Amino acid sequence: MKTFASKASVFLLAILILTSCLYYSEAGKCGASGRIRGKKAPPGQCNRDDDSDCCKQGQMYPVYKCSPPVSSHTKAFLTLNSFEKGKDGGGPSECDNQYHSDDTSVVALSTGWFNHKSRCLKKITITGNGRSVEAKVVDECDSTAGCDEEHDYQPPCDYNIVDASKAVWEALGVNKDSPQWGGMHITWSDSD
Repeated sequence: MKTFASKASVFLLAILILTSCLYYSEAGKCGASGRIRGKKAPPGQCNRDDDSDCCKQGQMYPVYKCSPPVSSHTKAFLTLNSFEKGKDGGGPSECDNQYHSDDTSVVALSTGWFNHKSRCLKKITITGNGRSVEAKVVDECDSTAGCDEEHDYQPPCDYNIVDASKAVWEALGVNKDSPQWGGMHITWSDSD
């Protein structure tokens, strides 16, 4: 009986590993782990600062539990976020329960990279526009939920987002009038 139980355990473990590996494609992308239906925000409840999207009633949004593996040049998409009270970032940061000035280099990472707070208050190096900047991880850009009050009625983040303060954008030399401002491809790596 023990042999059968051992073989069954190994078989189940192999299936689990294979299933989790299927989330990643050859390009290092992460597959959607489900979808949520968008809800229309009550009047005045979705802050559209920094060109934030608001959920659309009935639209299906993908959710992700994973992000591509981290390397010395992890490909990502940089977005703009305010970490100040009353702005589009929503509540206080997940890592320290504080708000942060837009003039400090801070970021939120997609759920998979945030990895259950394992990168909290650690620094990452972001490279883009021919420059690099260090920024502190203070929050999660939730890839698993959205379209509710807690997430300012915004859709879930994509699997490959580094959501950065204005200070990060300025340090990368991106002008507010540039078409790149608010959304551009970058690479990042752990600094600590």
